[in-house]
Amino acid sequence: MPTETTSPHAPSGSRSLEHPAREDIRLADVLHALADPVRLRIVCALAAAEGELNCADIELPVSKSTCTHHFRVLREHGVIQQLYRGTAKMNGLRRSDLEELFPGLIDGVLRAADLQAGRLGAE
Repeated sequence: MPTETTSPHAPSGSRSLEHPAREDIRLADVLHALADPVRLRIVCALAAAEGELNCADIELPVSKSTCTHHFRVLREHGVIQQLYRGTAKMNGLRRSDLEELFPGLIDGVLRAADLQAGRLGAE
């Protein structure tokens, strides 16, 4: 069952976004979300930030509407959490949820992405 999230500091009536509950996140959905290079780039940026980032903080080689689509897919598949803080939509990796459900998956994907991009030497 999807859950709605609102920033804890948001005024009453603030916009909220639906996210899947932890128990509703499925491996196939997470893998589908991570399979796209743009979405993988978003996840890598969020993991490197170790905190929340605004959508505009992540440079992507696609249009704004396409960015919105990719963030929505990641949110709806349980990979990221999005919260409104004022007019900014903040994004964070759902690392603890994903680690509990699929131990080692996110770290393995991030390591593979770094190896492919040449950011890490092969060990």
